[in-house]
Amino acid sequence: MADALLFNPNTYDPAHFDPETRRLLRATVDWFEGRGKRRLIEDYRSRAWLADFLAFSAKEGLFATFLTPATAAGAGESDKRWDTARIAALNEIFGFYGLDYWYAWQVTILGLGPVWQSDNADARARAAQLLAEGEVFAFGLSEKTHGADIYSTDMLLSPDDEGVGAGGFRASGSKYYIGNGNAAGLVSVFGRRTDIEGPDGYVFFAADSRHPAYHLVKNVVDSSKYVSEFRLDEYPVRAEDVLHTGKAAFDAALNTVNVGKFNLCTASIGICEHAMYEAVTHAHNRVLYGRPVTAFPHVRRELADAYVRLVGMKLFSDRAVDYFRSAGPDDRRYLLFNPMTKMKVTTEGEKVIDLMWDVIAAKGFEKDNYFAQAAIEIRGLPKLEGTVHVNLALILKFMRNHLLNTAEYPAVPTRLDAADDAFLFQQGPARGLGSVQFHDWRTAFDAYAEVANVARFREQADALCTFVATVAPDEAQSRDLDFLLSVGQLFALVVYGQLILEQARSTDLDASVLDELFSVLVRDFSGHAVELYGKDSATAAQQDWALGAVRRPVVDEERAARVWARVEALSGAYEMAP
Repeated sequence: MADALLFNPNTYDPAHFDPETRRLLRATVDWFEGRGKRRLIEDYRSRAWLADFLAFSAKEGLFATFLTPATAAGAGESDKRWDTARIAALNEIFGFYGLDYWYAWQVTILGLGPVWQSDNADARARAAQLLAEGEVFAFGLSEKTHGADIYSTDMLLSPDDEGVGAGGFRASGSKYYIGNGNAAGLVSVFGRRTDIEGPDGYVFFAADSRHPAYHLVKNVVDSSKYVSEFRLDEYPVRAEDVLHTGKAAFDAALNTVNVGKFNLCTASIGICEHAMYEAVTHAHNRVLYGRPVTAFPHVRRELADAYVRLVGMKLFSDRAVDYFRSAGPDDRRYLLFNPMTKMKVTTEGEKVIDLMWDVIAAKGFEKDNYFAQAAIEIRGLPKLEGTVHVNLALILKFMRNHLLNTAEYPAVPTRLDAADDAFLFQQGPARGLGSVQFHDWRTAFDAYAEVANVARFREQADALCTFVATVAPDEAQSRDLDFLLSVGQLFALVVYGQLILEQARSTDLDASVLDELFSVLVRDFSGHAVELYGKDSATAAQQDWALGAVRRPVVDEERAARVWARVEALSGAYEMAP
């Protein structure tokens, strides 16, 4: 019997979506399954460009349907909308079959961000038409010297009212780490004017990778992903190519990343799911010393930990979708849950792969398995759209308000409705994070007070509130990022547990799985508390707090056996056709 908590192509039926969404999701799964495992792996290892996949997407209208907001759709195109729930579902499918496919889609999302936020009707219409024609997009932000430091961009635009026309420019400069830069029908490029100093001089404009003044330098990675370096030499930027100017261009950059970084969590989930089927099947059918590998207690613990961590990833990410879709000017809680999905879920994905790899050992290197590429690709997701450290530092901005200064909000329902998430392209100025408030996190924990390890973790969460209220970092420690990141890991666990519990309630999650999952979170919290204890700048009071926050999970052998039975049932549950 298939595990309902994990994606399984053999049984996948996204019945909670509208008919066209279901058709496209199922068609995508069928395309990959028809391609077969051998071809999938060979394309990955030969670094083949994704021409066949993009042809399939164009034929089916996949990108066009999922990535055209309702406001940019034409007459008779009612299935087109920007719907985070179905975008998340497609992320998971792409991750399950190969991150190269996801990457082409992800950077298309980033490239579209500045366009859909723009008031430039011509550019919006052009983007919608390019999507309908099956084109991909690119996001020209990063540079080789400055990375994503947009304050220091060296893409320079010189006004040229005569050569280009009124309101036009000539753009020169280079960009680096730009996905789809080899094939994008439209590249959203960030630069600055030479005649205006400071933020007022920023410009976002649309470029075409096929233009003679657009020079493709190289693919900077050894992969099917085309992560390009390109250079513009006196590229003519017409007035109708300008998407944003001044501070609005800066906001468009950050708000685009807000939209795009969310996609990393569900891609990570898909990778882990496919790898888990392979790992459990191999371990359960391999005999050592006269016993299946899965008969050894340490193997059972590692695979069970991997399984519940993966379930936690899915629960958190699914619930975060609801906050994205329900966001608005007066409810910006998604700004915390967004870096959480990028930082926490993707690093959990690394742990899941590592736990399974410790079990299957050399099998994880074999060229005929999906696992070998999963073990590589899972490493990239925590490092895209800002490092783990950058996102942890962002998460910390919300800590005091989230833990100690709660507010009343209407309940956020499960959001699987066929609605356009228009606010994501109307986020406004990218500031004021410290003023964002949250509903009381304790409510989610109170609903599961009878679950032993949820209650144990709640003790640790309450202890963190005491830390913030009584021994919070002083002024010097607030400049010590190494110390702060340890605090951030503790806070992230509380937020993580909260949304997991909210989603568990709405999905009626098996109590044994939830209890086992929180036993892992209790151990994680204790580990980070010990890490904080050892920090150079930790005060005596903070050290005492840290040791006092350490807890031992509640052990229950019968519960563990029930969870193991679910893991064991994954053996042979899915195998991709040759």
